[in-house]
Amino acid sequence: MGEGDKPPELKDLDARLEAARARREAAERPAARGGIGAAVRVAVDLVAGIAVGVAIGYFLDRWLDTRPWMLILFFILGAAAGFRNVFRAAQRMEAEAQENRAAGGKDET
Repeated sequence: MGEGDKPPELKDLDARLEAARARREAAERPAARGGIGAAVRVAVDLVAGIAVGVAIGYFLDRWLDTRPWMLILFFILGAAAGFRNVFRAAQRMEAEAQENRAAGGKDET
């Protein structure tokens, strides 16, 4: 049974279902992040990476009595992890901005 063979009630039902699906997809799509929200997220990613690295280094230094070598090593590793998270977040924001431009929406950057 093709599209043209459907009774008018089913065509109306199809149209209403498509409209409902479109509304649901729009509601499920995450809202574009504002500038301040993105900046806070980037800052938290960077600080969290460094803080975790310093904490691990500090406790390893106390446990292994290797002061300050583990602290220095894990500070560097934590900073690298923080910068990696910032880079990934920036890539994700850029991809979202490109999707918005492709969809005809305004750019949030």
